[in-house]
Amino acid sequence: MAAVRDLSFSIPESGALGLVGESGSGKSATALAIMRLLPPQARISGQARFSNEDLLSLPEEKMRSVRGAGISMIFQEPMTALNPVMRVGDQVAEAIRAHHRLPRREVCQRTLDAMREVAIPDPEQRARDYPHQLSGGQRQRVMIAMALVNHPQLLIADEPTTALDVTIQAQILELLRTLRDKHKLAMLFISHDLAVVSRVADHVAVMYAGEIVEVGEVEKIFSSPAHTYTRGLIGAIPTLKTDRAQPLATVEKQPRTGISIPLTEVAPGHWARI
Repeated sequence: MAAVRDLSFSIPESGALGLVGESGSGKSATALAIMRLLPPQARISGQARFSNEDLLSLPEEKMRSVRGAGISMIFQEPMTALNPVMRVGDQVAEAIRAHHRLPRREVCQRTLDAMREVAIPDPEQRARDYPHQLSGGQRQRVMIAMALVNHPQLLIADEPTTALDVTIQAQILELLRTLRDKHKLAMLFISHDLAVVSRVADHVAVMYAGEIVEVGEVEKIFSSPAHTYTRGLIGAIPTLKTDRAQPLATVEKQPRTGISIPLTEVAPGHWARI
């Protein structure tokens, strides 16, 4: 069974697309396919075009030059994405050395500048720390520094706030939005939370059972969702007015196989499965 199928979307320069769906809908698989980081047994067909090249047909050596430079990715859980026995400053520096041959002094300076840009306090000291010595928010900031230190054109953020508390989550979202505007980044922001995506993205693509079922501007998706699944996701978002005596709304599950969802046009040039 295909984990993801019939997928098609585009992200303009400096644009931000939110990819939303429940766990298992194919969001992370999509991101890993773009980065060519799926397991060797995975089969990918189609095209993933970036800078007039098809990433899926590039030789692995060429693809390595794209990862971390042209396209960077922030992974879900920084504690597992970071090397636990390597100082965080060295990990940021390693991302620089993978793409540039620079004097050690300049690498150190770029490392500290990147950590300073993502608001890590006392970067000179924090650079000497190991991941376990940092808070969850600081570890995520290190991951963002690593992703942006080579000034990529496209940033893929795979649920970067999932493991954080609400206060730190808001800080990370504001940081990503600020850095996106500052560096004119294109961004693919992956989340299961529509409310989070609405704070970062311009457009939203809703995934269900391995397919995109609806695409549209953030405001339109929230004000007039066309697909029943999208309406269910929005209805499940708790608000301050939610009656605590009533159970939260749920989305009816359907089996992943045997689904037949016809296409219908919901806006000029935009199609959804209804």
